[in-house]
Amino acid sequence: MNIQVTKSPIGLDGIPAAETVLSHVDGERGELIVAGEHVRVLASTSSFEGVTARLWNAATGSSLSEANVRAKLGAARERAFARLPELLPATRGMSIVDGFRAAVAGLRAENGLEHEATIVGAFPVIAGALVQWAKGHDPLAPDPNVSHAADTLTMLLNRKPEPREVAALDAYLVTVCDHGMNASTFATRVVASTQADLFAAVTAGYCALTGPLHGGAPEPVLEMLDAIGTRERIRPWVDAALARGERLMGFGHRVYRVRDPRADVLKDAIERLAAEGADLPFAGEVEAYIREALRRKNPTRPLETNVEFFTAILLDALSIPRQAFTPIFAVARSAGWTAHAREQQRTGRLIRPSSSYVGPMPKV
Repeated sequence: MNIQVTKSPIGLDGIPAAETVLSHVDGERGELIVAGEHVRVLASTSSFEGVTARLWNAATGSSLSEANVRAKLGAARERAFARLPELLPATRGMSIVDGFRAAVAGLRAENGLEHEATIVGAFPVIAGALVQWAKGHDPLAPDPNVSHAADTLTMLLNRKPEPREVAALDAYLVTVCDHGMNASTFATRVVASTQADLFAAVTAGYCALTGPLHGGAPEPVLEMLDAIGTRERIRPWVDAALARGERLMGFGHRVYRVRDPRADVLKDAIERLAAEGADLPFAGEVEAYIREALRRKNPTRPLETNVEFFTAILLDALSIPRQAFTPIFAVARSAGWTAHAREQQRTGRLIRPSSSYVGPMPKV
């Protein structure tokens, strides 16, 4: 009797792991839909608090408003700041990326308060405190009466941000708050499927985000731009890198077969910010030539610009330290992680995929 085994794609490509109402990625058409709306529409019409309300409502069936979420996050930022003396000692001697992981792992439930708000509110407080510590400064207390984006920038920059800076960061937070079943969201849902609490699930999500194939790519984009240096060096530098078979950071995506829709949203945000100095002209010329070179190299399936390219330029233009890029990504994605964890706990089952054994069999 012959037994046929159907092999699943290695890496689980194309294998649905959950049913979700939270976000949908269409890699062939270059579309991202978050809780029923295109990301480009949300970025121009909604705040981070507004899109967070959409995600939490979709995940749990609640009816939170943008104002509800803004108040909850403001209060949560204050509570997180009060807990910094407990959270920060575990981060001593660590990089900002690693220290953020240690502090997030120290978060815990607060009696009578929603875990979602506790987590999302704590993330920018922790990130800001670590950035200030790295500069030898004390952390800044949050202001519960301003927006999440405005307070995040204040705690990071140690100054009151300009409205155009707040608008740019808010557009970023909205644009990357959720993105289908990416690696960190999958990790979050796997942990949540065991009925572990949201704090454990989100810690797992952040750990996945730190990998260079997921959330760790924006910083290398800036390193690439630094290496190119001048407009005159764009063509020879890119051509030489491709001839050596090197990967050009900020191009290509595991899912998108066309341009990442988030890239254009962030490019628009940078252009609005660039009225006073973001170096979009140089970066734009680099992007244009790399796309041209990649089309020549592979005309049937060229690599397109992804979200990391413009993320790097936007965060750098906002004077956010490169070492904080991954934690700031987590500040945004925490909205999606908490929503996915709740949805998994409410509607899903234990995620337990199988594997294909390819090792030796017993002799007897």
